[in-house]
Amino acid sequence: MEPDGDDETLAEAFWRVAHRLRHRTREALAPWDVTPSQARALGVLARHGVLRPGALAEHLRIAPRSATEVVDDLQRRGLVERRPDPHDRRATLVALTDEGVRTGTSIRAARQAEADRFFADLDPQDRAELGRILRTLRG
Repeated sequence: MEPDGDDETLAEAFWRVAHRLRHRTREALAPWDVTPSQARALGVLARHGVLRPGALAEHLRIAPRSATEVVDDLQRRGLVERRPDPHDRRATLVALTDEGVRTGTSIRAARQAEADRFFADLDPQDRAELGRILRTLRG
């Protein structure tokens, strides 16, 4: 039995909303056949530029091995490429390809449109307040 609004704790309500948002985000990513981790990696590379795999893992808050798997998958799809680091022959850099830039831009727009639809029931003041609260909780 699912709790109704009166019996639902704040934490339960939060997790239900987070689950709904994750589900809708996965649906928004479907046209590109990318996982949420792959989409996040494209976004990090778009924002931060060329990175070493370890730095990418830190931005994604995942283990370096997991980041390697994400990069492998994106590279197979032609969305990223590995390059030698000109400052350290032993190191590798990860960069978006032109197709990766286009795909990342499209994904970002689709995710934003989905977020706009998701939060559309809130008036602008409530959205601003929710954003403030979430930033406070994020730390």
